[in-house]
Amino acid sequence: MNMDTCDLLGARVNLLTMTQLNDIIAATIESNKKCVLANHNLHSLYLLRDEAEMRIFFESADYSHVDGMALIFLGRCLGLPLMRCHRVTYADWFPILMRESSRQNWRVFYLGSRPGVSEEGAAILRQRFVGLEIATAHGYFDASRGSRENDNMVNIINRYKPNLLLVGMGMPRQEYWILNNVPNLCANVILPCGAAMDYVVGTIPTPPRWVGKIGLEWLSRLVNEPGRLWRRYLLEPWSLLPLFLAALIRRRVLARKT
Repeated sequence: MNMDTCDLLGARVNLLTMTQLNDIIAATIESNKKCVLANHNLHSLYLLRDEAEMRIFFESADYSHVDGMALIFLGRCLGLPLMRCHRVTYADWFPILMRESSRQNWRVFYLGSRPGVSEEGAAILRQRFVGLEIATAHGYFDASRGSRENDNMVNIINRYKPNLLLVGMGMPRQEYWILNNVPNLCANVILPCGAAMDYVVGTIPTPPRWVGKIGLEWLSRLVNEPGRLWRRYLLEPWSLLPLFLAALIRRRVLARKT
């Protein structure tokens, strides 16, 4: 699939809309291939600076779409062709993806959330999307490479033979788990999806959708989970400011030369 790719503060970003992502998934499943769909936000850009494993994960991912309006705003300031339609967040995409899975008879496996949450979420989704084939397992296990619990989890997933494997264990744990296990997984499309199932169940309130359009979804999440997210939203972005200013200066220097 032809698409634009750009460098945003050192991260490779594919300019993909929700429709294009669905098309990639459909084509991958139809051809019985395997791909990893990663996503970028301010937190991932922060982690890329110091975490070698995160850099390896994103370098190895087949596609990396934008999941954060802040990245759209930063990209526009830097003259990149990012638009609002390129921001695809799981709060919006997950229900649509489950509807498409039901329509296309894709087998879905969700790995993540606290014990009981994923099962409840799967029941809600089966009721909402008739015919949806979805199995789940919670994310509270020893996910270290080579552990007995991890090997058992990989075997459970492979016996189910999912077309879609969604890993919702929080960034960066979900990315590390995918990186360590992707060679051994029998799934067509593997996606880190954060709190997607928690939004379905309501254990984490879904931010009003209008706040995402104006770039304030982070504030809604901070109000709901201040203890977990205050550092991510109040401190981490400032460490990216030097990268942004350097990129802005380079752009202006290049503009003068041309």
